[in-house]
Amino acid sequence: MIDIKFLRENPEVVQKSSADKGVEINTNHILEIDSKYQELSASVQKLREERNRLAKERNIEAGKELKIKLEKEVQALRAVDEELKINLLKIPNIAAADVKAGKSDQENEILRKEGEPTKFDFTPKDHLEIGEALDIIDVARASKVSGTRFAYIKNEGVLLEFAIVQFALETLIKEGFIPIVPPALIKKETMQGLGYMENGGEEDMFWLDKDGMVLVGTAEQSIVPMHKDEIFAKQDLPKRYVGFSSSFRREAGSYGKDTKGILRVHQFDKVEMVSFVTAEDDDKEHEFLLSLEEKLWGQLGIPYQVVKMVTGDLGFPAARKYDLEAWIPSQNKYREVTSTSTITNFQARRLNIKYQDGDEKKYAHTLNGTAFAIGRTIVAILENYQQIDGSVKVPEILQKNVGKSVIKVNK
Repeated sequence: MIDIKFLRENPEVVQKSSADKGVEINTNHILEIDSKYQELSASVQKLREERNRLAKERNIEAGKELKIKLEKEVQALRAVDEELKINLLKIPNIAAADVKAGKSDQENEILRKEGEPTKFDFTPKDHLEIGEALDIIDVARASKVSGTRFAYIKNEGVLLEFAIVQFALETLIKEGFIPIVPPALIKKETMQGLGYMENGGEEDMFWLDKDGMVLVGTAEQSIVPMHKDEIFAKQDLPKRYVGFSSSFRREAGSYGKDTKGILRVHQFDKVEMVSFVTAEDDDKEHEFLLSLEEKLWGQLGIPYQVVKMVTGDLGFPAARKYDLEAWIPSQNKYREVTSTSTITNFQARRLNIKYQDGDEKKYAHTLNGTAFAIGRTIVAILENYQQIDGSVKVPEILQKNVGKSVIKVNK
């Protein structure tokens, strides 16, 4: 949530920042509501003081009349307060000063490339053809059971998944991250607090209307709010978590090649990093999370590029976002496999997460970053490590936990 004081002092900045993200708001209207709120708040305070004075004077008749008036003013104040909150929640986070204005991902900035695109002396297959031949991916049977965009991961595919998870956990625990398996279901109001439901975000979520619950789209969505209404000691920050969970997304509006196989599915597993930091450590922490993503993918030996998002591709709560895109041979292009964002204090304001800094309580800054989205990681491994005989080499860093160096076709 945007600080109302900042909005009062910088309405043009908030208006432009929202427009740069493709979100229409009316700061003048919101400030009018705020002005009415301040007016009613002052009136209620004055009436309460008058009530206390009459009570001391034991003026019962005047006190009764004042009580009725005060109740009406309080009701009006509550209504305006609710209207103000609703409108403030519609304002997206302000992009960081170093983020370029742009309308779509076509304008994103490629910061660097690592490794050369994988070359083959044969025509490379896509991950689904490879996975089906190796009997490690089965979408046909999953379709019978669950419908489209689901898959069974089998045999060495399962070993590969948990080798990836173990690799991420071992790496990040050494970096001071606390391992956690969070809930996959959260309350609707919790998701609202995170800032993912505005501007059409709820369309990509799976709801349990009967229970007022939402399935998470990433572990971050149940890790960040675990500290709702809490106050960190400044010396305890940064507080870092690495969470493993299944993630669920409708992927509304996604069609074509991406829905084939396990690149874009409704359910997938994910290892996610979450950090709580002070305001002054925000930028440094963001670069740290990005460096860890690069470290993990670098050790897999898969070519990738780092991309910085423009404002129109940031998303509602993010102030800055980097994507790491891996080379996918069958598509002859790079595809997103991880992202890392700073949300500044936007979520902390909505969830009331603070830290004690001397005599002052300040809102914490929250950041998140993908270690591995398992399905997409398996896609990248199968396609980049495929061999002419249909087998797939296992990246060296994963061989110990997979228990083999090559996954072969069973004949």
